[in-house]
Amino acid sequence: MSCGKVFVETLQKIDYPKADILNGEDFDWLFETVENESFLKWFCGNVNEQNVLSEEELEAFSILQKSGKPILEGAALDEVLKTCKTSDLKLPTQNDKELERLENEVRTLQKLKNLKIQRRNKCQLMASATSHKSLKLNAKEEEANKKLKKSQGILNAMNTKISNELHALIDGVAKLMMFFRHSNLGQGTNPLVFLSQFSLEKYLSQEEQSTAALTLYTKKQFFQGIHEVVESSNEENFQLLDIKAPSIWDNQEVLEERRLEMARLQLAYICVQHQLIHLKASNLSMKSSIKWAEENLHKLTSKALGKDLDAKISSLNSEIMKLEEQITQIKDKSLPAVIKENAQLLNMPVVKGDFDLQIAKQDYYTARQELVLNQLIKQKASFELLQLSYEIELRKHWDIHRQLENLVQELRQSNLMLHQRLEMLTDPSVSQQINPRNTVDTRDYSAHRLYQLLEGENKKKELFITHGNLKEVAEKLKQDVSLVQEQLTVSAQEHSFFLSKLNNDVDMLCDALYQGGNKLLLSDQGLTEQFHQVESQLNKLNHLLTDILADVKTKRKILASDKLHQMERELYVYFFKDEDYLKDIVENLENQSQIKAVGLED
Repeated sequence: MSCGKVFVETLQKIDYPKADILNGEDFDWLFETVENESFLKWFCGNVNEQNVLSEEELEAFSILQKSGKPILEGAALDEVLKTCKTSDLKLPTQNDKELERLENEVRTLQKLKNLKIQRRNKCQLMASATSHKSLKLNAKEEEANKKLKKSQGILNAMNTKISNELHALIDGVAKLMMFFRHSNLGQGTNPLVFLSQFSLEKYLSQEEQSTAALTLYTKKQFFQGIHEVVESSNEENFQLLDIKAPSIWDNQEVLEERRLEMARLQLAYICVQHQLIHLKASNLSMKSSIKWAEENLHKLTSKALGKDLDAKISSLNSEIMKLEEQITQIKDKSLPAVIKENAQLLNMPVVKGDFDLQIAKQDYYTARQELVLNQLIKQKASFELLQLSYEIELRKHWDIHRQLENLVQELRQSNLMLHQRLEMLTDPSVSQQINPRNTVDTRDYSAHRLYQLLEGENKKKELFITHGNLKEVAEKLKQDVSLVQEQLTVSAQEHSFFLSKLNNDVDMLCDALYQGGNKLLLSDQGLTEQFHQVESQLNKLNHLLTDILADVKTKRKILASDKLHQMERELYVYFFKDEDYLKDIVENLENQSQIKAVGLED
């Protein structure tokens, strides 16, 4: 405890007025000098309630002062006491021996008294010192108890907080460990949350079944060898198949069979067309004969008509003979050349049909190939998606692994630091000190760092750091923080006031510029009217000034030419500025006029 606080406590003991509001740190400067320190220590150790005058004694002393009687003090009081002693010695006595004996007894008693007074003073000093020490110890004990209770409360709060955090951490770790445990799906515990925990047997079996079904489908639908394309995973084979490619028709037997089949089809087509033409001709001849018979049936009743009929038949037979000759001539001469020229045209329908069949087959194979290709793409896409999800999950697992390793390293470092602190606290040189040190131990690096942080950039370095220095620096920092907070509050208030004032000014400006509307008014009607009035008044003032200046000029000209007006002006000036001087001038003029009047009379 500082000396200033002890001084304030002593003042509180003797019931000094307003001692409760005094701060002990404000009186520390009194103990800087040796003289003041010794006196104040004696004052704090010896003065108590017995050295204070009571109210009755103070009232009696004040009554004595008010009575006006002289009060002896200091040296005067000592001289009076000496005279009293000498007067007592000069009194007539009856027996000098008794007087001497009495004086000796008085001296011995006085010595005993002085000795007892000295002993009493020493005892009082010792009692006051012990009481002062006991008070100091009591105050220190109370302060230590308060600090102990406060530190215990803080430690309990920190302990509960740390325990709660540890419980939360344990729960989180338990939940996290549930994800990584091998679960038993049959029991329904520890549900699977990671993709790597699921089994791929079902997926692989389904993929194998779909691949086998696809292979069987290709064997049924396509030619031999196409299933090898389906079973392979080479990307070059995922293409549309060309049916007319040379690789497919490398077999000569197949080509020869195809040529023979095409020749048979062409020959059959030609025969069919020949038969069709004969049938059409016979049909047309039959139709024409029937038509002719129907037309000439009613003419067969008369014989004359029979003769005409025979003549017509003979003529028709001759015409038929001619037509047959022409037909044979066409068959033998012109028709073979035409047939040779248009032989390819006869095969066009057959070729066209063959090409249509090939196109239909190509479309069929293309559709089947697209179906197979879509199925293969789906399988590959599902496999790549599964692979990508595994890679993403693996990357996340690696990230979590790194974070957990960093957390383990941090926990190890904090655990090591905690063990070091516990070792330092359990050190007997630190914990078991009979006389506690005021200075901070050089091994207490945390206290040194705290002092450096609190002290800041201070060029003056002290050799030893005390707890009092730490407390002073902390209080100074607290004061600085409070001062800065007050300044911040004041600046915030000023800022808010300035903003409110600025907003009001802006609102007033907007009201003046817009006047309750949405359009900006660059000129105010009231202001323009006032400006016009001011301009008219300025113009009038200018006219008045010009008139006044012209009048002044004319008056100056008159004054320069007429001395009587000059004298009149001077008289007016004296009348308004110096009346005494004007009176003197008037009296002088009156005397001069009287003298002139007397001279004229003489």
